[in-house]
Amino acid sequence: MADKKIIAVVGSTGSQGGGLCRAILGDASSEFACRAITRDPSKDAAKALAKKGAEVVQADLDDVESLKKAFAGAYGVYGVTNFWEHFSGAKEKEQAKNIADAAKAAGVKHVVWSTLEDTRKFMQADDTRMPMLQDVYRVPHFDAKAEADAYFEGLPLTKLVTSFYWDNLYTFGLGPQKAEDGSLSWAFPMGEAKMAGIAAADIGKVAYGIFKAGPAYIGKTVGIYGEALTIKAMGDTLTSVLGVGSITYNAVDADAYRGFGFPGADELGNMFQVYRDFEKEFMANRDLDLARLLDAELQSFEDFVKINAEAIKGAMGG
Repeated sequence: MADKKIIAVVGSTGSQGGGLCRAILGDASSEFACRAITRDPSKDAAKALAKKGAEVVQADLDDVESLKKAFAGAYGVYGVTNFWEHFSGAKEKEQAKNIADAAKAAGVKHVVWSTLEDTRKFMQADDTRMPMLQDVYRVPHFDAKAEADAYFEGLPLTKLVTSFYWDNLYTFGLGPQKAEDGSLSWAFPMGEAKMAGIAAADIGKVAYGIFKAGPAYIGKTVGIYGEALTIKAMGDTLTSVLGVGSITYNAVDADAYRGFGFPGADELGNMFQVYRDFEKEFMANRDLDLARLLDAELQSFEDFVKINAEAIKGAMGG
């Protein structure tokens, strides 16, 4: 590792960070080494990375001093926060600031920060089509990340604007569900709009492509997705690939979705409504050709379903 450039990967046992770690470790000719940053090195996922050759280092996003130690001597830092651990936009900003401050202290040469757009810019402050959440946000896990961009000013930075994880179909319970009569259905407040999605592993691969390109992407914003599809088209692909019955798409109203009552329903209701109401603006921030350039193995939705068929079917109820 001494003769390689170290990339310190925040969230190394998660979706994005794990994808980046695997991309680095899977490239035998890489000029980079993987330093997997995790809160709990005893996790199976952390142990698996260590077996593959990663340097596993303990640090906590709530402890800036631990991050400074974890980033010391690194060439690059991959920064990502996980809103869904705590559901707080304010906490997400605090953690992002700690990442930025630690990267500045370590003097790293390249930071890739996983962020999203500020959805409040799509509408006037007095727009009543969706509620404000946590007093100041439309979609907290989007808007807080966008606000946190400011903490990274002055760093050699690439902002990586991501998209909806297709992995959420089986990790977050957003896939079709089987009723007692065996029928399959799912509900989204998306109407006929297309939703830009991506395999979480591909986010890590794109990030690796950015690090490999080096200075070419410093100072730039890179928006990515794997494919944009309507919910009906996604359902048709699931039916075809998985060999299950037809999937009924309930195109519910956004207010109805926000009222479903599960943790984060209001947040997701607003998010899907933004995807629906501002499809054109959202897509304009993302470049499929650039994603393919940075990740030659970029998956389509059909590719993703084939690779993850068993997990998706299991989450659907068999």
